[in-house]
Amino acid sequence: MKAFVDKSGCIGCGLCSEICPEVFRIGDDGLAEAYGKVTEDNAELAKEAMDSCPVSVISIEE
Repeated sequence: MKAFVDKSGCIGCGLCSEICPEVFRIGDDGLAEAYGKVTEDNAELAKEAMDSCPVSVISIEE
């Protein structure tokens, strides 16, 4: 699975990187980015990060 962040709507709150730092981080531009793969080990946390995003700009595709 792969995660995506629509940076055009990201507010850079950092919640996703706090919940699942294996997949999300805050980039040099101050916005979230999905840099890691969603694996069996972190899928639950990645989905929690997606569901917790206050502006709903995270998606996860199989």
